[in-house]
Amino acid sequence: MKKIILFISFLFYITSVSAQQDPEYTHYMYNMSVVNPAYATGTPAMLNVGGLYRTQWVGAIGAPKTFTFFGHTAVSDKVEVGMSLISDDIGDGAKKENNFYADFAYVLNLGGKNKLSLGLKAGFTSLQTNFNGFLLQSGNANTDLAFAQDVNVTKPNIGVGAYYFRDNLYVGISSPGLLKTKHIEERSGINAFGSENVHTFLTAGYVFQMNDMLKLKPAFMSRFVKGAPIALDLSLNVLYNEKFELGAAYRLDDAVSILANINITPTLRVGYAYDYTLSNLGQFNSGTHEIMLLFDLDLLGKGFDKSPRFF
Repeated sequence: MKKIILFISFLFYITSVSAQQDPEYTHYMYNMSVVNPAYATGTPAMLNVGGLYRTQWVGAIGAPKTFTFFGHTAVSDKVEVGMSLISDDIGDGAKKENNFYADFAYVLNLGGKNKLSLGLKAGFTSLQTNFNGFLLQSGNANTDLAFAQDVNVTKPNIGVGAYYFRDNLYVGISSPGLLKTKHIEERSGINAFGSENVHTFLTAGYVFQMNDMLKLKPAFMSRFVKGAPIALDLSLNVLYNEKFELGAAYRLDDAVSILANINITPTLRVGYAYDYTLSNLGQFNSGTHEIMLLFDLDLLGKGFDKSPRFF
């Protein structure tokens, strides 16, 4: 079956060459390892593993699909290490990007329960495009030099971050990709390129202990990148009995969301989020779905009674 280049399937890519390119997450508060290499839990011998699958703008042909996986653990009271994978597919294989990173964090004890973690992320990004069989409104894509040749490149990148945390608060700032790259350089006589700009993330969250059974958990994430307006995500979750969590979120000028998760076992948490699109793109799709899995493995069998993620 031939592929069709539609406005909705390439809007995310074409308009982002000088704007935002990194995927969005509604469960950003539980996906911190992906954006901040300094993310730390301060819990020794606990291996934290997580996965997230996001299918965006359901019903739109070629809409983005994103999968992330991460794992990290504290190897001492001062050092935490981890790895992350981000796989982003736009246009049903038209543009596929895979990011592989290793993380290193050094944790400083500031006194009491206050800690500051400094992190470094290093890895590479692999980008492939597939224009085979595309149809343009004006005819076959093979007649347009801009789509006559596929791209297949792999380039290194590094990132940095800082993360302050204590029992009921975290604040983080990070740039997971510091090296600007050009994915599509001049070729076939056409001056066209897709540049990867530096993204900076500012995150924070707090836990209010309302009573013995109830916790209130506000959080936010803002993203800054040259050539794009500031993006802001706000969320408010309510945790009941350390097991059931329900919340709502708002992404500035983009979407409203509902979030829910449950601790199926003391070490396994499953979550779901639904985004309703507020922008003009809403008329082309039925929303966005996101599924999250978090697993904590106690390597030494010490029996920790809670997940350290977002307290």
